[in-house]
Amino acid sequence: MDALDLARWQFGVTTVYHFLFVPLTIGLGIFVAGLQTAWHRTGKEQYLTLTKFFGKLFLINFAMGVVTGIVQEFQFGMNWSEYSVFVGDVFGAPLAMEALLAFFMESTFLGLWIFGWDRLPKRAHLACIWAAAVGSNVSAYFILAANAWMKHPVGYEVVDGRARMTDLWAVLTNPTALAQVPHVIGAAFIVAGGFVLAVCGYWMLRTRRTGDGGMWRGAARAALVMTALAGVLVAATGDTSAKLMYEQQPMKLASAEGLERDTAAAPFSLVPGVEIPAVLSFLATNDPGATVQGTEDLQRRFERQFGPGDYRPDQTIVFWSFRVMIVFGLSTVGLSVLGLWLTRRRRPFPAWLSRALLLSLPLPLVAVTAGWLLSEIGRQPWTVAGELLTASSVSPGVSLAEVATSLTLFTLLYGALAVAEIVLLTRHVRKGAAERAPLPAAERREPSLMY
Repeated sequence: MDALDLARWQFGVTTVYHFLFVPLTIGLGIFVAGLQTAWHRTGKEQYLTLTKFFGKLFLINFAMGVVTGIVQEFQFGMNWSEYSVFVGDVFGAPLAMEALLAFFMESTFLGLWIFGWDRLPKRAHLACIWAAAVGSNVSAYFILAANAWMKHPVGYEVVDGRARMTDLWAVLTNPTALAQVPHVIGAAFIVAGGFVLAVCGYWMLRTRRTGDGGMWRGAARAALVMTALAGVLVAATGDTSAKLMYEQQPMKLASAEGLERDTAAAPFSLVPGVEIPAVLSFLATNDPGATVQGTEDLQRRFERQFGPGDYRPDQTIVFWSFRVMIVFGLSTVGLSVLGLWLTRRRRPFPAWLSRALLLSLPLPLVAVTAGWLLSEIGRQPWTVAGELLTASSVSPGVSLAEVATSLTLFTLLYGALAVAEIVLLTRHVRKGAAERAPLPAAERREPSLMY
């Protein structure tokens, strides 16, 4: 094992850990904004209580996401300086827009929302949480646009060994980004929906004997709807992504399916040895008889195009990540659809369903993690497809001992942060939503001094 291997491990560990917080922040922010909107329109106390309760969970997760995200930027200079030199002129614009526009908007209005409960008018305070929630989604767009450029670089030229941007609009409207952004945001809503459902399932079980679970039932129903609709979005954008993968990243598609040779009417492999004829060709091209390129044939073509080397990603990880993503994601969405059917017309949640919602909490988190592994490992051995190999991206002056030291420190730090996150979330969930949030200034009535 050399410095490159450890640098990849370090970036993988920190990125996957950080990515656990990102989708929950994106989806939970919108859910909290929806709860506060319901309170604004109906005046019902339960919506205000739920807004405050899930708002605290959102803030805990947001803070942890910010802390873990900072490390990502330092790694570009620490371990990946050659990569930074090559992509800096292209990445500078979308990352600057993310920081100066989206994150500034998100953090500023979130601060106003936190401290504005008893100071801002009701409508202004509601606008703050919506601005913060929209800001997190806009932030995701710029980050994913930069990431999509690594898979399908557009709007650039290479000058003196560096990529120079020639068309910002092309970078921001990259077809890979336009498919990837709604797919990831849809997955974020599934993660947030699964989180809310687990919390509501816990409290519906605790209040089952007392009959005080009506508030949690309402929140769970809203989360069921959000998760089911997000599942439709993820499926539709996943189909678009598969067709783009066929055109832009054929090696990733072949690896995800375990297809070794160019095959007409290519089958879809459920597991090794169990195939559905012609399905892969149909999913990739809408033509069940189309030819899909295989890894071994692509390897020979890439050797002729780019020179000697192994251009195949880790077949095992890519193949199984794809299936774990699908199975765990569909399980969460399927449970949501089942829950909507069983609780229609104000029917109560069965105890077994509440328990299933609680136990299903890891499913969407595992699904998005597997999807991220598929996306990033499937691009290997490139950091920028067709332009920059991962082996050429690592910092030349970093030693194996230095990377090992930073990897150990980051792993220990992130382990401590994981414990802190779990403790804080668990403590707040168990505490419940008994506390009433203070009213905005326009809704408060000061005690009269007149007798």
